[in-house]
Amino acid sequence: MPIPTEPIGSIPRPPELVAATRQLASGQISLDTMRPLYERAVRDTIRRFEATGSPVITDGEQSKPSFVTYPIHGLETLVPDGVTIAFADGHVRQLPRLARGPFRYRTYADTFLAEAKKHARVPIKQAVISASALSLLYPQDGVPGYPREAFLDDLVREAERDIRGCLTQGAHAVQIDFTEGRLAIKLDATKQLLGAFVGLNNRVLERFTRAERKRIGVHTCPGGDKDSTHSADVDYGQLLPSLFDLNVGNFYIQLASEKDRGRVLGIIKEHAKPDQKIFVGVIDPINSRIETPEEVRDRVLEAAEFIPLPQLGTTDDCGFAPFGDDASTARDTAFEKISARVAGTKLAAQALRV
Repeated sequence: MPIPTEPIGSIPRPPELVAATRQLASGQISLDTMRPLYERAVRDTIRRFEATGSPVITDGEQSKPSFVTYPIHGLETLVPDGVTIAFADGHVRQLPRLARGPFRYRTYADTFLAEAKKHARVPIKQAVISASALSLLYPQDGVPGYPREAFLDDLVREAERDIRGCLTQGAHAVQIDFTEGRLAIKLDATKQLLGAFVGLNNRVLERFTRAERKRIGVHTCPGGDKDSTHSADVDYGQLLPSLFDLNVGNFYIQLASEKDRGRVLGIIKEHAKPDQKIFVGVIDPINSRIETPEEVRDRVLEAAEFIPLPQLGTTDDCGFAPFGDDASTARDTAFEKISARVAGTKLAAQALRV
């Protein structure tokens, strides 16, 4: 396909897996009981993903507890009373808090990639969580005997290992989930927190070669969970100039659900660098209505008025179920939307004669 198209990551889990995930969290079943459910869900997800015609797929994050906490799930150095993130519909998600050091990942994303590669026949991308999101684990009043500087050094090293393992395993691309970008502005209007987040992520990225960074990307959206967002009320224009300071080759940018896409595209045109690939969101995962291929085509054609064709790609605004217990979107709906993205991107390529 002349215009590249890629998914973001998560796909709604089968209902039996969602139910089992809740049972696992409450201690009713063991991880051994979960493993065959995970394997079946990954296998079915990849089969259905390939059936959409998507040239690049993911494992749907079927065995991740969430897109944020997969590296730290089960760590004994954490306690549950960390930072809370409020969503527009009133529900909250709470991160754990680091109680003692040193900080280490318990699970690396390449383990999910290795399992997916057993079943897939097309290229696989792998999503990883940003160092900036995990920096929120460190409490404001510190950790006894473990200064913040030491924590950040450990975090950068672990985040590098997470990405590098996926590149080594042959991931088509590694996508850093940076959904806290707009949230940082909501928490701190001075944008000092956003600047710190960008700087921390660049500390990780500077450990990779230029060629490696061409296979690394950053995803931004205002959060998407249970058909709600945490920072859609933040002006996108406050984030985008800083976003393009991230030293990566690919940007996956939520756009379909924006009220004024033309304005956002104008900002992208002004700030994106010539060597950066821009994957614009053409599918809105938190809207249950399934887009038509023609709607997707028209969104791509709109984006092509601002972004040079060699830099243009398409994607979904965000994952369809970033948290393992989210059943707000039907599994069938997600795959129908992905099929529309693939077909609509192809229609746009034909219209643009590329």
